[in-house]
Amino acid sequence: MPKVVVALSGGVDSSVAAALLKQQGWEVVGLTLHLWSDPVLAPASDSESAARQSAQTLDIPLHVLDIAGTFHREIVQFFLDGYANGVTPNPCIRCNRLVKWGVLLDQALALGAEYLATGHYARKRMTDTGRLELLRAVDHAKDQSYVLHVLTQERLKHALFPVGEYSKSEIRALARSFGLPAAAQRESQDLCFLAGEDYRDFIRRNTPEMARPGPILTRAGKSLGEHQGLAYYTIGQRKGLGISSPVPLYVLAKDAGANTLIVGVEAELGERELLAEEVNWIAGEAPGGPFRAQVKTRYTAREAWAEVTPLEADRAAVHFEAPQRDITPGQAAVFFANEVVLGGGLIR
Repeated sequence: MPKVVVALSGGVDSSVAAALLKQQGWEVVGLTLHLWSDPVLAPASDSESAARQSAQTLDIPLHVLDIAGTFHREIVQFFLDGYANGVTPNPCIRCNRLVKWGVLLDQALALGAEYLATGHYARKRMTDTGRLELLRAVDHAKDQSYVLHVLTQERLKHALFPVGEYSKSEIRALARSFGLPAAAQRESQDLCFLAGEDYRDFIRRNTPEMARPGPILTRAGKSLGEHQGLAYYTIGQRKGLGISSPVPLYVLAKDAGANTLIVGVEAELGERELLAEEVNWIAGEAPGGPFRAQVKTRYTAREAWAEVTPLEADRAAVHFEAPQRDITPGQAAVFFANEVVLGGGLIR
C-alpha cells in the first residue's frame, strides 16, 4: 500500500483515521502542527502531547511541523481583523484552505506520501467522467463538508476521509477497540486557539482597541442605548444586548464605518438574497447558468432552497425561496445538491 500522512491532532477522530488506515495496510505517518497559542491559555504542547500518545499507541512515526508564525498571521490575525471590520469571520474555513490543504498537504507530499488523511466527517467519490466529488458524511449530525468547500480537484485528489463513512458513536467504539487514549476525550466545538475561552474575552485581551462603545439604533434611527464594541455582537443575537424593551430585540446589522449596532424585532430579521465572493467550485468550473440548490449559510444552519447564479470574478448571487434570518457577512454560503457539495464562497 502507498504512504499516507495523517493530520494527527491527538483527538479521537484523527486518531481513529490513522488506526483504520494502518489496519487496512497503509504505510501511515503522523503529522501534527505546532500552532500559535495565547500564552494566557492552554499551551499548544497539550495537543502535541496528545498526538504523540496516539502515535505511540499506534506505533507510527510522528513529525511535528512548527507553523506558529504562519498560523498567527493567517488565521488568528484574520479572525481579529474580521471582527475589527464588522464581519463575523470563520477562521476554520481559512485554516482548511491555507493550512490543512495548503501547508500540511505540501508537507505530506514532500514526505513522499500520495495522500493526506484527516479526521473530517466527509466523503469523496469519483464520477464516471473521472471528476471527483465531495460528499456529506454518513452521519449528518457530524458532517463537516461545509468547511471543506474550499477543496479543488487537485487537493481532493490527495484527500482521504477515513471516518466519513461512520457515525460518531461508531468512531468512539472503534477508538476503544484500538485502545486509543483519545477514546474518552471530551469533544470541543471551540476554535482551537481559544482553548475554551469565550471569543469576546479573547478579543478584549488581544485587541482592546475594539472595545469602542457606540450607539444602538433601530432601522428608523431611534436610539436605544450603547453597545460595548461591535466585535462582541453577531447577526441574529438576542441576549446580552444590554437594552430594555417590551419585546425581544435582535441584532440586524453592524455598521462598522459609523460604529453603530442596528437592532429590531424578529419580523425584521431575515434576508432573501446574498452575494458570495471568492467562490470555489469543486468541479473546477462554474455551472453554465442559474441552478437550484440547498444552501447553508453557517456551519450549524439548516440548508435552505435557493437559486444560485454564478457571476464573474468568482462571485455568486443567491436568492432564497424563503427569508433566512442568520445571513452573516464573513461566514460562508455553501451549495449542496443533496449529498454532493458543489462549492461555496464568503458572504459579503
